[in-house]
Amino acid sequence: MIVQSQLKKITIKDLGLAPYQAVWDLQKKMQLERIEGEIEDTLILVEHDPVYTLGKNADENHLLQSRDESVDVFQIERGGDITFHGPGQLVGYPILDLSNYKKSVSWYMRTLEQLTIDVLKEFGIIAERIEGLTGVWVGDEKIAAQGVRISRWVTMHGFALNVNPDLSFYEGIIPCGIFDHGVTSMEQLLGEKQDMETVKKIVVGKFNHLFNKREF
Repeated sequence: MIVQSQLKKITIKDLGLAPYQAVWDLQKKMQLERIEGEIEDTLILVEHDPVYTLGKNADENHLLQSRDESVDVFQIERGGDITFHGPGQLVGYPILDLSNYKKSVSWYMRTLEQLTIDVLKEFGIIAERIEGLTGVWVGDEKIAAQGVRISRWVTMHGFALNVNPDLSFYEGIIPCGIFDHGVTSMEQLLGEKQDMETVKKIVVGKFNHLFNKREF
């Protein structure tokens, strides 16, 4: 008997520029809805107003006293240490039931890394992993960070790709608690601002390629 498979695209929810708290609340709501089977797998794309977020195991000393005090700080439930989100950074929050893919946290994290590696390659940027560290790097500078929370194999939080952010905000933290590596962006590497809509389209295409599920 021949079994035919059908590829199903994941729902894309582009929020544009949105406050961190509102999108955090939305993620928690959607994760519960996905657990209950009320919604399909979804990728949220968003840029945030400037914020610092500390993961559940973050060291508060990595939030420096010299930081801009006007930037809001959030203690959140994802893994990882401290990071920055702001305009010009494309953040992706996949709400996925990993039961449809592979029930493996390490597989999921490596696949998110591969996503940003593949996206950057389209712009002529050669990025890679660094053994023992999470995220994606160009040389010794981080260009994409990631941290997730998984409940009953449904994901939230995700990845952040530095497209055109103001990198000076990173001077207020020790990003991801890593002292001996820097931070970079597509704009800095390519010498000019990048079109965010173009980056989004490539992210969506690569994401669907890596995470598309087959239904029989």
